[in-house]
Amino acid sequence: MIQTNLKMIKKLIISILLLTTFFGYTQKKELRNAEKRLDEGFYNEALDILSQIEGIISSSDQKYQAHYYYLLGWANKGDTNFNEAVSLLRKSIELDKLDKYSENSNILIDQVEIELVNSAVEDNKNKDFISASKKLYDAYSINPSKEGSLTYLYFAASSSVNGSDYQVALGYYDMLKEMEYTGVVSEYFITPLKTQIEEKVSETEYNLFKSSKDYTNPRIGKTESRLPEIVKNIALIYVQLGETEKAINAIKDARKINPEDLNLLLSEADLYMKLGDKDKFKVLMKEAITKDPDNAILYYNLGVINAEQGESDDAMNYYKKALELDPDYAATYLNLVGLILEGESALVEQMNELATSNKRSDYEKYDKLKQDRENLYTSCLPYLEKLIEIDSKNIEALKTAKNIYYTVGDNENYKLMTAKIQELENQ
Repeated sequence: MIQTNLKMIKKLIISILLLTTFFGYTQKKELRNAEKRLDEGFYNEALDILSQIEGIISSSDQKYQAHYYYLLGWANKGDTNFNEAVSLLRKSIELDKLDKYSENSNILIDQVEIELVNSAVEDNKNKDFISASKKLYDAYSINPSKEGSLTYLYFAASSSVNGSDYQVALGYYDMLKEMEYTGVVSEYFITPLKTQIEEKVSETEYNLFKSSKDYTNPRIGKTESRLPEIVKNIALIYVQLGETEKAINAIKDARKINPEDLNLLLSEADLYMKLGDKDKFKVLMKEAITKDPDNAILYYNLGVINAEQGESDDAMNYYKKALELDPDYAATYLNLVGLILEGESALVEQMNELATSNKRSDYEKYDKLKQDRENLYTSCLPYLEKLIEIDSKNIEALKTAKNIYYTVGDNENYKLMTAKIQELENQ
């Protein structure tokens, strides 16, 4: 009886060993077949082959499991199932105690990251912003602690804004703010002696060129922080969502952290402008001027807001100060000419009232108003001529100049403006 039992046990052991050998052989064969298909780029065929051993892989040797998940991750990557691919490849790395597949798995994970980003770039070009945002977030999620990964999250937020998905964008921006992301990176510059024009180069090129006799003035700069923009966008999203109080608190909290940051100050000013609080905007712009007194745009903005509020003298002074600092900014000339010509309507109205009068005294008043009108035109001509010099295709400026030259009797310039207008209209 004992001998019979021993024989049965022996047969069972042999059967198990044969079955295990068969399963092992089958797995190795299918894994080799799947890898061959993957090498040839037939990802769906590889997936079909791997599905045939899915049921037995969990009871297989760990080395086979590592191989299986590596191939399955590879196949999913090829089939653009990127998130699934990364998960499977990481499972292979975890199981791969012999380090046979870990290096290749990491390479494939890096490739997934690159492909996600490249695909997101194309989506953004095609204005498929929601898809781009998701892919960029997925690229960030592959390795959040990796240097540069937060840049993906930053652009994912931007894509969400462009796609009007404000809640998702807000979540991403809040994450970036919480992590105090600035995006500041070093930039490398060098000046070739041959051209004397500074060039931006890579860090490798910089280290190579800075010791060369053919280059001079090596310097390392820093990009501007993205944090002010992030905080500004958080506030603006709250404005978009109708949560004004949160918007104001968001920008004020940021300024408490960086009270000397001019960009944050300007962001707060911009926020109040969007909220329609022009008086608060003016206060903040004046504060900005104390921090950056040579910034022409700040004076220009104050000119605009004062003009809108009917404070013409202040607007004029701000525009003129802006031109002192930046004499080539076309918009300032355009606004200044418009501001000067605002005085024309009152003169014309008075002239029209006197035009039908037969009183001698009214004739004198009419002539005086006519002269005032010509003086008004004459005073704005230098600004108008400079505007045309800067922006020679500004047809509205050309038409305005044409009318003024006609009114003041400058026939030569009137004909010149007429010819320029016709040339532009015939293009």
